[in-house]
Amino acid sequence: MTLRRTSRRLADGREIIYFDDAPDAPPRTAVDSRPLGERIPAGHIRRDVLTGEWVAIAGHRQTRTFMPPKDECPLCPTGRGSVPSEIPDRDYDVVVFENRFPSFAPVAQEGAGTAYGLFEHAPALGRCEVVCFTSDHDASFASLPPHRVRTVVDAWADRTAELGAMDSVQQVFCFENRGPEIGVTLHHPHGQIYAYPFVPARSSALLGRARAHHERTGRLLGADVLAAELEAGERVVVDGEHWTAYVPYAARWPVEVHLAPRRDVPDLVALDDAERDDLARVYLDVLGRLDRYYVDEDGEPRTLPYIAAWHQAPAKVGRDVSRLHLQVFSILRSPTKLKYLAGSESGAGAWVNDVLPERIAARLREVGA
Repeated sequence: MTLRRTSRRLADGREIIYFDDAPDAPPRTAVDSRPLGERIPAGHIRRDVLTGEWVAIAGHRQTRTFMPPKDECPLCPTGRGSVPSEIPDRDYDVVVFENRFPSFAPVAQEGAGTAYGLFEHAPALGRCEVVCFTSDHDASFASLPPHRVRTVVDAWADRTAELGAMDSVQQVFCFENRGPEIGVTLHHPHGQIYAYPFVPARSSALLGRARAHHERTGRLLGADVLAAELEAGERVVVDGEHWTAYVPYAARWPVEVHLAPRRDVPDLVALDDAERDDLARVYLDVLGRLDRYYVDEDGEPRTLPYIAAWHQAPAKVGRDVSRLHLQVFSILRSPTKLKYLAGSESGAGAWVNDVLPERIAARLREVGA
């Protein structure tokens, strides 16, 4: 697949990168003329002494854009609305740019106050990027053609490689939040990439289990999980040439699917062309099933709010025992009811799922196209 990559700068110095797959895409020469002033620096991170986890303190994000009308969407191409957007060009295929209101940034302020005793803080060095999947405001990831999904996959891989090479970055996390129930603040189809200056809690837990399994067996935990799911069969939803989608044995959410490659790879960068093409097909299949999972009172499909999270090997450690997978899950437990994280989940971290994982998988197989 031929892809043209063009890096430019926005008015405040933030980088914007165009990923063009259309052969007739114009050169990217538009200039951002907005009077933005200096870029907003990141805040700082503080360590929770009780758990050892880092918490980002980003008070400047309280002023970020929240549910603007369509004609003021900052992710549409400039010229389609009543105000200039974050994308200076009049159209685009896929575009990535540094978040204007970042939790982590290459330019960061020192932590407020003075660290003392048990308390520890550090600059929130890293990077936060926005990934616009399409210039069509009314589209969704699930409505993209396979070739455009492939472009998104290539953009994720490009950013994973470049961000992971930064000295301050320990983990690159690509994700999408869809639906107001999840908490999205912009309707335009997009995702984000966080480049953390630490290995986050879930990534750290995954790495710890993977290391222990490898030390005990000499094998990759992710590979053994996939083999076990394929052998059991009852939770497998889609089995493609290079990718398998299954509901995990201990699913935490009322709707949850994992996508795993057949080959052992640590991250998106390591995927070859055939694996990237098959990922586009299988992922679109899964998203279509998710949007048919629930029906409303009139028998119409209920668009599913979800979080899609890529779990990759950390940038600097544990790459020999880590294995790539995608986790897609929803907080919707019926067409009209949300799963709230109550005392057990939020307070104790002890999950309770009201839906049998095997039933989730059966329903997803049932609603295949």
